[in-house]
Amino acid sequence: MITLDLIKKYADEGLFDDTYDKVRSTTLEIFCNENSASVQATMYNMSKSILNAVNQVIDQIEHSEELIREQLARNYAFLTEEGMTKVRSQRIVIVGLGGVGSWVATMLVRSGVSTIRIIDFDQVSLSSLNRHAVATLSDVGIAKVECLKQHLLKIAPWAKIDTRNQLWNLESAEDLIFGDDFQPTYVIDCIDNLDTKLDLLEFCHTRQIKVVSSGGAACKSDPTRINIADISKTEEDPLAKRIRVVLKKRGIISGIPTIFSAEKPDPRKAKLLPLSETEISKGKVDELSALQDFRVRILPVLGTMPGMFGLAIATFVLTTVAGYPTEPVEGKNRYKVYDDVLQSLAGQQSRIGQLDQRTQIALNDVNYIVEEVFRGKSPISNFSTRLTLSRWRKDEEISLQNVVVMTKEEQREHEKRVLIGGENIEDVYSKEVVEDIEQGLVKRIVNSFSWTEFAIAYGIHKSLIFIRLPITAAITPAVVRLLTRWGFNIGKAGAAATAGTTSGATGLNPKFGTRPTSGKKWWWFF
Repeated sequence: MITLDLIKKYADEGLFDDTYDKVRSTTLEIFCNENSASVQATMYNMSKSILNAVNQVIDQIEHSEELIREQLARNYAFLTEEGMTKVRSQRIVIVGLGGVGSWVATMLVRSGVSTIRIIDFDQVSLSSLNRHAVATLSDVGIAKVECLKQHLLKIAPWAKIDTRNQLWNLESAEDLIFGDDFQPTYVIDCIDNLDTKLDLLEFCHTRQIKVVSSGGAACKSDPTRINIADISKTEEDPLAKRIRVVLKKRGIISGIPTIFSAEKPDPRKAKLLPLSETEISKGKVDELSALQDFRVRILPVLGTMPGMFGLAIATFVLTTVAGYPTEPVEGKNRYKVYDDVLQSLAGQQSRIGQLDQRTQIALNDVNYIVEEVFRGKSPISNFSTRLTLSRWRKDEEISLQNVVVMTKEEQREHEKRVLIGGENIEDVYSKEVVEDIEQGLVKRIVNSFSWTEFAIAYGIHKSLIFIRLPITAAITPAVVRLLTRWGFNIGKAGAAATAGTTSGATGLNPKFGTRPTSGKKWWWFF
């Protein structure tokens, strides 16, 4: 905001005197040297030059360090003077300006990054508007790089925004990343094409350029599952998984921070939409894409998720660059956190007088108990911080059915009153809490059973019949001879008798050792 005090300040510094001298010199120069056909043309050119000089003064006032620092005051308060100096000196390349990339660029510029290069070959479409950071209806059809630049300069007119309306590929890589002596401090990968994404990550990794990659936000809906971790620790993200596998083949195992969602797939949730028969009938599928090898099917995207991915990436870059202390929990399999939770259970065993602190609960069980059964919070208070595991009932051994997630304070109180004090569970907790823990736990475990998994397993079992039959045929004669030597009358009617006895294990089952009934298929069981 340009205030009267600021104008007085610049007046005292002689800015307006300098402007007056510049305008006067321009006026005299044009008046003397102008060869226009008319006085009106001369006056027009003179006015145009004067306005340019005045606009330069306005820009100088608007881009003053004092105003910039006021606009970034909250960031300075958070990241400190030293941190913001580092942030403002960054030179960041963002490749891909869709739902994720547009949010990354917007928040980096809003936060003080003064030099960015944005790369994208595409234009804003109507379907972009559900997730793009700044695009409006009037921007439809405009190149994404130009759309973003126009909006960002309204937010931070001092920012240097270099646009490249091109497709990034290996042929153009050097020019797009380093062209015009641009030396990037970070590259942000927001590409949704697998091959191009892999090439960019390998390009940056081999040249030791810091790079952050975005996984797939499509078909995701749970904001609590968004994580930032090394590419080697990503999970439940098909795009990140494929990248991890291919990069490993190229000799890159780790070293690339990746934003991803650990949300599990669910048949009830959105899936990649198939290409319609109408579109297929138009010709070869590849010919329907904007560019060769780019996807042609529609990705179901909840508009909020790409934004959260982009905000997470921007936050990661800003805090990392500024040296702000963070302790990222990598992935859903938060090994250190879960190990601490497991150790809390072992510690409890010691405190309640159990000499053997070993339990049947494994580290992977802790992951399941905390995240899937109790949804990452205590069922007693619904708090999600300082979590531990506790034996539930004193008179039962520790098992998946007898451990509960609690806060540290709740764990100590539970030990004092129930595990050591001997009070009844029902006297300590409300009926609702007890039912939620005991009935809800069993219900959730039962619900985790998948009939789909059972059907697949049974199908695999059936498909191995051609392996099982020869094995059965080969070993059956030997088994029969062995049982015969032990006294079983294999194949004879009546109950089989063991040697020297008239009753025994086989006597309890009159069908054991008898011939199959007529027409009975002996192999039906297989």
